[in-house]
Amino acid sequence: MSMREQITTSLQALSPVHVELVDESHNHSVPAGAQSHWNLIIVSDAFAGQRLVKRQRAVYAALREQMAGGIHALTMKTLTPDEWTAQGGEVDNTAPPCLGGSKGS
Repeated sequence: MSMREQITTSLQALSPVHVELVDESHNHSVPAGAQSHWNLIIVSDAFAGQRLVKRQRAVYAALREQMAGGIHALTMKTLTPDEWTAQGGEVDNTAPPCLGGSKGS
């Protein structure tokens, strides 16, 4: 199973109504096909009434296995359906440019 499939499957524990998952590994100093740097937008009722840190901890808990072996970096936006709708279903989750390894030279 690919890392994308593993992540998507694990996130089902949060009953998401919307998931956008982008592999950004090619923007970093990693071997081709690494699948180690991800950008995630996840919308779930499970985040209702939770502060940002608690939402992110829930995502990390769902991705425990992948974070232990495979995911090196994860940029995420965690929203409730109401927050997602209020933003018109558009969220900027642009990750900062990588300056590590050969990218910083």
